[in-house]
Amino acid sequence: MILLGGIVGLLLLGVAVEASYAAEPALSDSSALIDQPLSPPTSLSAEDVFSEKVNQFVQAYLKVLKLVASRESELQSAETQLKSLRVQQEVEAEALTLIEAAGLTQPEYLQLLGLANTDLEFRERMVA
Repeated sequence: MILLGGIVGLLLLGVAVEASYAAEPALSDSSALIDQPLSPPTSLSAEDVFSEKVNQFVQAYLKVLKLVASRESELQSAETQLKSLRVQQEVEAEALTLIEAAGLTQPEYLQLLGLANTDLEFRERMVA
């Protein structure tokens, strides 16, 4: 079994929340994230997040979700760990570009993703 890291791993392992929106197409790619360690999220609650950040997160989340879905079969069918790593790096680079285009940093995105998975109020704000 090939383990997935970073944003791709978080989304493919089911950490991401379900959303019933249509995502927009992916944009260009940027530098790979695979070598950057994920830091644990700091304490954050739904009321700490401004509406603008919620909107930015939802925009980025939907685009990243569509990107991962479009490349999932390629990730699943990778015959070697090296091929899987290469695809993961490509996807994560594209995901970072999408996240930054939405106005978030990678740490902000990951923190909000964690909040979306643990805070019902935040999830409700996402779908409002």
